[in-house]
Amino acid sequence: MIDFAIVLGYFGLILFIALKGKIKTNTTADDYFLSSRNLPWYSIALSTIATNIQGYQFLGMMGSAYLYGLAQANLEINAVQGILLGTFVFVPLFLKEKITTITQFIKIKLGARVALFYSLANISLFATITLGAALFWGAYAADMVFGEQLAFLHSNRIIRIGILILILGVFSAIYTYYGGLSAVVKTDIVQFGVLLIGGVVVCITAVYHLGGWEQLYIKTPEKMHLHLPASHETLPWTHLFGLFFLNINYWCANQTVMQRALAAKNVAHAQTGLMVGGLIKYLMAVLIVVPGIALYGILGESLGEPDLAFPYLVKTYLPVGVKGIILCGLFASLMSTVDSTFNSLATLWSVDIYTTYLNPKANDAEKISAGRKAILVSLGTALLMGMILLYLKFDDPDSAFTHTLNNLRYYINCGIVVLICSAVLIVKPKSKLILTAFLITVPMNIILQLAFPEMNYFVRAFWVIFSGLFLSLLGNRTRIISISSLFKSASPRHTFWGISLFISLLILHLVFH
Repeated sequence: MIDFAIVLGYFGLILFIALKGKIKTNTTADDYFLSSRNLPWYSIALSTIATNIQGYQFLGMMGSAYLYGLAQANLEINAVQGILLGTFVFVPLFLKEKITTITQFIKIKLGARVALFYSLANISLFATITLGAALFWGAYAADMVFGEQLAFLHSNRIIRIGILILILGVFSAIYTYYGGLSAVVKTDIVQFGVLLIGGVVVCITAVYHLGGWEQLYIKTPEKMHLHLPASHETLPWTHLFGLFFLNINYWCANQTVMQRALAAKNVAHAQTGLMVGGLIKYLMAVLIVVPGIALYGILGESLGEPDLAFPYLVKTYLPVGVKGIILCGLFASLMSTVDSTFNSLATLWSVDIYTTYLNPKANDAEKISAGRKAILVSLGTALLMGMILLYLKFDDPDSAFTHTLNNLRYYINCGIVVLICSAVLIVKPKSKLILTAFLITVPMNIILQLAFPEMNYFVRAFWVIFSGLFLSLLGNRTRIISISSLFKSASPRHTFWGISLFISLLILHLVFH
């Protein structure tokens, strides 16, 4: 019960921190959605990565690392590609326009109709798969570690996880509803510290029981390669092409991630924060992937369900009291993602839909009220999706579920990449053509999956995005902007660190090839 008490105390602390900064009745919409555009670089770095690190990384990615080894780290370290593009191409453009949502940038570049499709696509994705997956992983992890203590909720494991999904969703929605982005960032900073401590403890514990860091190469040499054969079913080295485009979606066109940069004091703080976040991604790759490889070295192939890798390490090797801290770290990764997504949904709905189409004369109070209503509605859709994902997981418990979820979300993400790249690369683009290129990505995805079921989903995403972008650029070939002119840096020092970060990524690929 000590561990359970620690977790309850953590929940109380987070709620206290969030509600202590509850917005006042005279708060402006800019305060609520963008924290008065006054975030320093360290808040941007920590809050962005806390939002990025989800329960599925600790469970899903660690389980995938148990199966596929270091190749799973590609999904973490190659985020640096997207971060650098976001830092030096997208953020300067966004801050120049002083936008609140990325949809507003799309509207400026591509017109109102395309912007509406873009916003609705993001709202649909956030309110279902993004939130639902985060809630599912948090509840699933809690039950894995504390199933006995939580048995009072229900004796049936699946129903018990469903109840936990409900509790976690409602809790995260409450403090986001009252506090806005300011509350989200404050709690994210605390939650990042907790999840970092938890990750370090689990990683060191796993390596210790393996026999030391050198044993990774002695006992599991086949798992220590970033690049798997092109014929590999799940993570062939060719998936890096699709991953490059998808990182643009996540790190450059994702309102949940970009909202911190949009709220930066200035371009320098935004660029510094994102690059520091890129360095932290390297650390998170170690904390998430290495324990899965180490566990394979300890157990071999005897772990029947890969996604049990993290709970197995916690339950088997950690003492009472420490388990509670680790689970707090897992909940931190969950809530920092869920609260940020709720806040972004509120922003997108209030700014892009409510204020633009339903009530153009809305005052600040009405804008905040509309955003809060969006939080409540998205809570309902998130809970429903969480239950659906719960069913899918237990319908095929032996799979690495993180790849199942990626496959689902990429149906929408592919079109978003086509839109955001077209908006940046083309001067006065033909909006109808861009919208067509965006819309055809969904049926193209379906057709390719039916025609080539054996094709890796990352590779499929590459061909879908490439085809949509090729159509877009071909129809606007006389209006394409010079690539070199797109890069903007706040100072020579920022340029130096950006180049250094890029070189470090190349070195990692060469060393761990």
